[in-house]
Amino acid sequence: MCRNITTLRGLEPVATPAEIEAAARQYVRKISGVQKTSSATDAVFEAAVQEIAHITTHLLAELPPRKQPPRTLPPLRRITVKRAADSPVG
Repeated sequence: MCRNITTLRGLEPVATPAEIEAAARQYVRKISGVQKTSSATDAVFEAAVQEIAHITTHLLAELPPRKQPPRTLPPLRRITVKRAADSPVG
């Protein structure tokens, strides 16, 4: 499907609303073919993102825990990890 959508189930700490919305946004971009919204697409695009984020939140809450964490971090966590690694020690 889309390589930018990463597994959110099993993250420690659990996936944040921002991570869930980012994944929903990537999904809607991929399936709709809309990379940048216009006045004609903005409302329906944003409504789809919110609905998918809502459904995803419920899905993640209802699934049983994973035995292994996901192999890759969501993009929002990669930024945080990179910043921590780049900051000077001491």
